[in-house]
Amino acid sequence: MQPHNTSQAAGPSVEEYTLPCVEALLASCFALMTGYAQSAPDCPNRPLLAAKLISNLVRLSHDGALTPPMRAMLSNLRTRWQLEIEGHHAVREASQPTPLWCGTPSSLQ
Repeated sequence: MQPHNTSQAAGPSVEEYTLPCVEALLASCFALMTGYAQSAPDCPNRPLLAAKLISNLVRLSHDGALTPPMRAMLSNLRTRWQLEIEGHHAVREASQPTPLWCGTPSSLQ
């Protein structure tokens, strides 16, 4: 795999790689996992990163180019990520203030 610069205007710091589809999808999973791990817990983009990661893992777990054990491992990984995200979502919802059953009076007597 050789990096190549496709745009002379972009400069030498911009690298693009030519990867087969499955490897590109795996690389995107690694990038999404890294972004998720490095983002703050309250980052509004974290759920989007996780959703895209889960989507990629579903795609990979059904890809015929991978061996059955690799597809099974990716399916298991997807399940673990789904459980992790659902757990964080439940904690976040539980930490939200509950609405009051009755309104607060405008003045006290």
